[in-house]
Amino acid sequence: MKLQTKFNLAMLGAFAVGLGLSSLIAFKISDDTARRDVLRQASLMASEGEGASHYTDQEIAPLLAKGGGFQPQMIPFLAAQDQFRRVQKDWPDYSYKVAALNPTDPTDKAADWEAAIINRFRTEATLKRIVTQRDTADGPILSLSKPIKISDPGCLQCHSTPDKAPAAMVALYGGTGGFGWKPNETVGAQIVSVPMRVALAHARESFVWFLGGLTLVFVATMVALNLLLRFVIVKPAGEIASMANEVSLGRTDIPEYPVKGKDEIASLAESFNRMRRSLTNAMKLLDEQP
Repeated sequence: MKLQTKFNLAMLGAFAVGLGLSSLIAFKISDDTARRDVLRQASLMASEGEGASHYTDQEIAPLLAKGGGFQPQMIPFLAAQDQFRRVQKDWPDYSYKVAALNPTDPTDKAADWEAAIINRFRTEATLKRIVTQRDTADGPILSLSKPIKISDPGCLQCHSTPDKAPAAMVALYGGTGGFGWKPNETVGAQIVSVPMRVALAHARESFVWFLGGLTLVFVATMVALNLLLRFVIVKPAGEIASMANEVSLGRTDIPEYPVKGKDEIASLAESFNRMRRSLTNAMKLLDEQP
C-alpha cells in the first residue's frame, strides 16, 4: 500500500470519528437552542398576558365598578385571553389559556394534560413554573405553565358561594362552576403553548449547513494535504528511490539529485548524493587496481 493511500485512509478515519462526535454535539446544541428560543417566546407571551390581566384589574375594573353591577370585562384573566384570541387569528398554532379545575366559564375547563399540571402545582407548592412538551399531529408543542393562587381575599367575593357572588355573574355563567375556592388555594394555571416545529426546522437546517460546511472544509484540507504530500514528500522520495535503484544496478552516470531547501527531504537528498559519490569513488579505486 502506498504512503499516500495510507495517509488518506488515516485521514478518512479521523474525519469519520470527528464528524460523528461533532454531529452529536451540534445536534444537541441546535435542539437546545431551538428549545430555548421557543421557551423565550412562551415567557414573553406569559408576561404579556400577565400585563393585560394586571392592567384590567388595576385600571379597567375600577372604572366599570363605578357603574355598579358585574361586567365580564372586569375579569382580569378574561381580558388576557380575549386579547390573545385576537392575536390567535393570525397565529393559530399559539395558545394562551387560563385553565382551572373548577372554572366559572366552562370554556376554561382544564383538559386532562392541563389538569395534571394544575394538580402538580397543588401538590408542590414551591413550584413557580412548569415547562412541558407534548407531541401533536402538527408536531411537538412546548408549554409554559404558572400557578394561579387565590392570594387576594377579594376574589372570594365572586368565588366562595353562589349566594355571595354578583347576581349578574351567576346569571351569565350559572351557579355551578367557579365556587368553593379557598384562600391560598391553587385553582388553575396560566398555560402558554408554542409550536416547536418552526424552531426545530431552523435548527435542523442549521445542523445540515454545519455538517455540509465541515465536510467541505475536510475535502479542501484533504486536497491541500494531498498536494503537499505529493509534491513535497512522495514525488521527491520516489525520485530518490528510483535513482538509488539505478545506482544499485551499477549505473554510475546518474546525476546527483538537486537539493532544495533545508528540510528532511533535502537532508535525504544530500545523504543520497554523498553515498553516490562514495560508491562512484570506490568503484574507480577498484577499477584502478591491477
